Amino acid sequence: MSSRTSPLSRPVTIRKAVARDARRLTRLVRGSGAYEGKYASAVAGYRVGPDYIEAHRTFVAVGAGEHGDRILGFYSLVLAPPELDLLFVADEVQGRGIGRLLVAHMQSEARAAGLDRVRVVSHRPAEDFYHRIGAVRIGTARANPPAVPWDRPEFEFRIPPQ
Repeated sequence: MSSRTSPLSRPVTIRKAVARDARRLTRLVRGSGAYEGKYASAVAGYRVGPDYIEAHRTFVAVGAGEHGDRILGFYSLVLAPPELDLLFVADEVQGRGIGRLLVAHMQSEARAAGLDRVRVVSHRPAEDFYHRIGAVRIGTARANPPAVPWDRPEFEFRIPPQ
């Protein structure tokens, strides 16, 4: 197995994000390899601030490292209207189940909040990921220049009751 797809050797936990995570989450967004080249404008200057973390259900996947806990990825769930607003996994741990773990957690949070579906407007490079984890394509979100000058696939997670 390559290091990109090998399972993580240390346990991963998911916890609620706190204000002091904001800078690390911002770095994760801005440093994402999925937003290089023509997609760079979508995250240039993007900021995940403490106010954002307080306003939305934001959770981080944390792995223990040599120098303490390391944020491996995060997501943000907006309740009204129900939307997976952000989902990022650090480039160096993609393909190891972190995204799948975060989505499963998000679905559990959505269910606990009484939601039966959650929409996500996908970044084009993430489209296959959403298909693989069970999201259903429901349409296309049209370009919104200058911030997002391209159309994006729109998906929905259906949240079955327990």
